[in-house]
Amino acid sequence: MSSYKDLLIQREHLEKQIEQAKEKEFNAVVADIKQKMLDYGISAVDLGLARAGKGVKGRPRAGVAPKFRDPLSGSSWSGRGKPPKWIAGKNRDEFLIQK
Repeated sequence: MSSYKDLLIQREHLEKQIEQAKEKEFNAVVADIKQKMLDYGISAVDLGLARAGKGVKGRPRAGVAPKFRDPLSGSSWSGRGKPPKWIAGKNRDEFLIQK
């Protein structure tokens, strides 16, 4: 009968073998899937893994009108998201677009 320590060593060896076999088979399966996708023209969209483009699912989004304009470059910014360098840390009232 094997001792506890012997069985632990055997388990560790088997776990390494399992991981190696899994990695080898995984790479073969991925290669096979890629080849079949090429052969049949299958895309990630066909498999439901990606969207076909912006606005395909959900509601369409309207653009936001610019609220600030850089007088030097003419660049504009809506006031949403990270501010561009030309306005960051400055008084935004100076860059407001007058309506």
